[in-house]
Amino acid sequence: MPFTKRALFLKRAAVRMRALFPKRAAIARGRGRWPTRLAAALTLCLALSGIAHGEPSRAQPATPHRPNIVFILVDDLDAMDLSRFPNIWNLLVRQGATFSRFFATNPWCCPSRSSILRSQYMHSHHVVSNRPPTGGFPKFRPLEASTVGTWLHDAGYRTALLGKYLNNYPTGASWSYVPRGWDEWAVPVTRLYQEYGYALNENGTIRQYGHAAEDYLEDVLSTKASAFATSTTGPFFLYLAPVAPHLPANYAPRHADAFSDEIAPRTASFDQADTSAEPLWLRKHAPLSAKDVRRIDRVHRNRLRAMLGVDDMVGALVSTLAETGRLDDTYIFFTSDNGFHLGQHRLRPGKTTPFEEDIRIPLVVRGPGIVPGSRIGALASTVDLAPTFAEIAGTVAPAFAEGRSLAPLLHGRAVPWRDAVLVEFAHADYSPKTPPDYGVLRTDHYSYVEYATGERQLYDLSSDPAQMHNLAATADPFLLATLSARLAMLRACVGITCRVADSASATGGRAPPAQVP
Repeated sequence: MPFTKRALFLKRAAVRMRALFPKRAAIARGRGRWPTRLAAALTLCLALSGIAHGEPSRAQPATPHRPNIVFILVDDLDAMDLSRFPNIWNLLVRQGATFSRFFATNPWCCPSRSSILRSQYMHSHHVVSNRPPTGGFPKFRPLEASTVGTWLHDAGYRTALLGKYLNNYPTGASWSYVPRGWDEWAVPVTRLYQEYGYALNENGTIRQYGHAAEDYLEDVLSTKASAFATSTTGPFFLYLAPVAPHLPANYAPRHADAFSDEIAPRTASFDQADTSAEPLWLRKHAPLSAKDVRRIDRVHRNRLRAMLGVDDMVGALVSTLAETGRLDDTYIFFTSDNGFHLGQHRLRPGKTTPFEEDIRIPLVVRGPGIVPGSRIGALASTVDLAPTFAEIAGTVAPAFAEGRSLAPLLHGRAVPWRDAVLVEFAHADYSPKTPPDYGVLRTDHYSYVEYATGERQLYDLSSDPAQMHNLAATADPFLLATLSARLAMLRACVGITCRVADSASATGGRAPPAQVP
């Protein structure tokens, strides 16, 4: 958004506050504050907009040492109990730090992965869906000149991307196409989610895989990941992207009998009885039928089984790193592109909604200097991953990056931090059951949603963590206007201004320290 439009956008937000609360505005003006923190934030955002294309203020590491970075990105995994997966639990969670409030910038595959690759929100990278012309690989392709792959490659890292890249890859390009920045490339070009019978682009050569047990995609990727780690002598960046547990959640034959008695969690909002206060798109959903519930339980079991393939992958890779003497010099990040709902709020299996099930995802990190078994409660987002990798690698993210490096939090350093994260979603005509366009302001206390229809949702997460009581119709108008202005600032931000807008109500706030049980 050009500077003049951003300025007008934020100015209107301030004017809206004054119009809604003329008495409070007059009192505040008389006392020299309107409301002090919000006005200061708006002013600072406008002032910084002019330097939004300058370098982000991230200090270079004091040491030239560059550890290895492994980034494991699964597909559609919500913030479930990871103790079900022994390798993920014992080798990552118990040996690293878990972020308890980590969010996707968008609860849909391609927009979220675009944010990960570029450290930009949806309104900046403009990849708003999974298919062209509004999304997918063809929409992202013009941005490939500068991604986390090119940043780390140019910093001297050997880079690899193994697994899922972007939806609809390689539409518009040859099957042998490999984007800039990647030294090793093994990405499906057919049957992306089937796990069998797919074709892989292996460094520009197409190889067809069959339906034998050894052709299971997660196992093939696991072998390639271990080979990459073994064959690399200098620092490496491994972006490992299995497709599990994305539906149809096909699993390896060896896991067919696992979780046979499991049912999906019957959370407080499962088959929610009363949705009368919710937006129209949600009110249209009928209560779950017995058939719906049976399918939900079946999908849940298959997703768990599919995740066992990822668990085996984690175990094999950690073993390889240990055997080669590189484990202690390697950061391993484990997360998902978005979450997934299974019956909550009457919703059949899927994603794309603003509810916590779809936007809150796991993030576990182990590596040098990280306290084993610790928990980090700071609000964080997938937009933060690329700047984190850049700092670890001893380089600086480009000026357009909108996230914050998580490196200080991982090492227990007290730093100024955000008090809100942004989630955005754009409705796609080809997917009519998805919600209307919306933006979410997720703070410590609230989840506030604005839809393109004019409808709103507000949940007090302290008293209503299951998000069953929409307070938008009854909440204090001043609170609603304040949250709306905050959301407006974030949806208008660009580059460095996003790191102002996400902490606009903070006055020298700092990230909470890691908690060790």
